[in-house]
Amino acid sequence: MRELRYNPLIGQWIMVSSVRKKRPWRPKNYCPFCPGAEETGYGWDVLVLPNRYPVLDTSAEKPKNEGFYKKARAMGKCGVIVETPEHDVKDLDELSPEQMKRVIDTWIKITEQSSKDKRIAYLMIFRNKGREIGVSLTHPHGQFYALPFIPLKARLKIDNSREYYNKSGECIFCRILKEELASNERVIYENQDYVLFMPFFANWPFEVHIYPRRHVQFLTQLNQREIENLADIIRVTTATLNSLFERQMPYIMGIFQAPFIGGIEFYHMHIEFYPVLRDAVKIKYAAGIETTTWEFTYDGLPEENAEKLREACRKTTLRKKGKCW
Repeated sequence: MRELRYNPLIGQWIMVSSVRKKRPWRPKNYCPFCPGAEETGYGWDVLVLPNRYPVLDTSAEKPKNEGFYKKARAMGKCGVIVETPEHDVKDLDELSPEQMKRVIDTWIKITEQSSKDKRIAYLMIFRNKGREIGVSLTHPHGQFYALPFIPLKARLKIDNSREYYNKSGECIFCRILKEELASNERVIYENQDYVLFMPFFANWPFEVHIYPRRHVQFLTQLNQREIENLADIIRVTTATLNSLFERQMPYIMGIFQAPFIGGIEFYHMHIEFYPVLRDAVKIKYAAGIETTTWEFTYDGLPEENAEKLREACRKTTLRKKGKCW
């Protein structure tokens, strides 16, 4: 059974699926993403697989609406992006620049394919890393959900971006980037086409964002140099996070593109990382006030943690196309 259930209090769709509880948890002596497994075969660099336990599916049936509550068809696609044939790669910073570029090329193809499906309103490409996040399979991989609706967080960003643009005639993301570069307190790394920084309004202790310098809405709009520099800054970002406490940093990464419906020229593609460690052994939990109100508290100052990330960036040994601050 799959269906969408609407929360009328906050205007949010909940994706309900009885299939999800069948997912395997870290199986021993077998990896379904390694070359030669049942679904993978051989001779690939990056592999896109359908999620075997999807919450969305193009064959999902339309549920019956009865009474006050509203349901909708859980139509969409859920996929897995196996980022390398090598099982023991710990994070994206261990991929070669060429392999990271292949991963980005795959993100672009998924975006292009999803945009052609009129049933899809929004695409979220994301990556979970670490046991602390609840990752069930350790082989390096990302995921994507092609959604029939615009999710709440993306919708709020779009609404606020539109409001700011209508008032000022300026992209709010471009303005944020301008402010961060001007203050220079939270910028961690930059290359010719992208800037990595801790936002002024960070929720997580070591939250970082990547903004393209050029105003683009989709990955499909990137030129070849921008793809190469995106590979560079993602590798540097993950290397920085992993250098911070000299251990692998668990995190969630999300790529926020514009929706496929409506003219959203004022929007600006960006990537956000939510690392969950406060220090080498402490996890930042979204506990009482964060979970009940969605309003985060921040222990300390973002600028202090940004300086720690700058120091970690300087320690990385990757061949960089830009500079650490």
